[in-house]
Amino acid sequence: MERRRLGKTGVEVPVIGLGTWLTFDLGPRDQSLADEVVKTSFREGIRVFDSSPMYGRAQEVLGRSLDGRRDDVFIATKIWTPSQEQGRFQLEAQLGYFGGRVDLEQVHNLVAWQQHLTWLEHEREEERVRFLGATHYQASAFDELEEVMKGGLIDAIQVPYNPHEREVARRILPLAEELDLGVIVMRPFAEGGLFPGPPPSDLEPLGVQSWAEALLKWIVSDPRVTCVIPATASPEHAAANARAGEGPWFDAEQRRLVETLAG
Repeated sequence: MERRRLGKTGVEVPVIGLGTWLTFDLGPRDQSLADEVVKTSFREGIRVFDSSPMYGRAQEVLGRSLDGRRDDVFIATKIWTPSQEQGRFQLEAQLGYFGGRVDLEQVHNLVAWQQHLTWLEHEREEERVRFLGATHYQASAFDELEEVMKGGLIDAIQVPYNPHEREVARRILPLAEELDLGVIVMRPFAEGGLFPGPPPSDLEPLGVQSWAEALLKWIVSDPRVTCVIPATASPEHAAANARAGEGPWFDAEQRRLVETLAG
C-alpha cells in the first residue's frame, strides 16, 4: 500500500485507513467482531485508525482490538464537547485506551475549537498528543475551517470528499496543500448514498474489482489527499478496501468516469 506524508508532520501513513463511526459502538459480547476487522485491516497494511467520543464505545473497543499493535499504528481521535473540562476528561480516557498517547487529536466538527486548541497545544508540548487537527462534515462550515487552518496550530484536517461531495476540491484541498497540512477523508461512500453503484461491467475501464474500490481509488488518486478512512464492520470489506491503496491511480478521464457512474 502506498504511504504518504501527513503534511508538515513528516510522518508517512498508508493511504487507506479505518474509521469506526457506527461500526465499533459494540457491547463487550461483540468485541470479537471488531477484533477481526482490526486484525484483517492490519494484515492488509492499514495502519491509521480513526475514532471519536461521539461514536459511543468505539474508542474503547478499538483500543482493545489493537491487542499489542499500538506501537505499529497511528491513532487519530477527537475531542467533542463545548466544555474544556469535559475535553480534558475525554483525553484522559483516550490515553487509557491507546497506550498513553494520541497520534492525532482532532477538534470534532470545530466544536469550541478556540478553547480546545489552546489547552491541546500544551498537551502536544507534553507529548501526550503528537499532532493536532480539526474536522467538519459540512461545506457550510468551511469558512470557519479555513480560519482554523490559517491559524497555524493544526497539522491536519478531516473532511468529506467523494463524487457527491466535491466542494473540498475547490477551496479546502488547495489551501491544505499551500499550508502543508495533512488531509484525512471521511465519508468516502457518502454514508451509503453512493451504493449499490453500477454493474460490474461498467467498472472494467477502471481495473477495479468493486464499486467501493473505485470510489476509494477516486479519492486517493487526488495527490492532495493523505489518507481515506472508510468504516466497516466486515473483515472482508476491510480487505477489499485495502486493495484501493495500491496504484496505478486513476487519470483525469477515469476520475470523470467514476463521477458519471456515481450520478
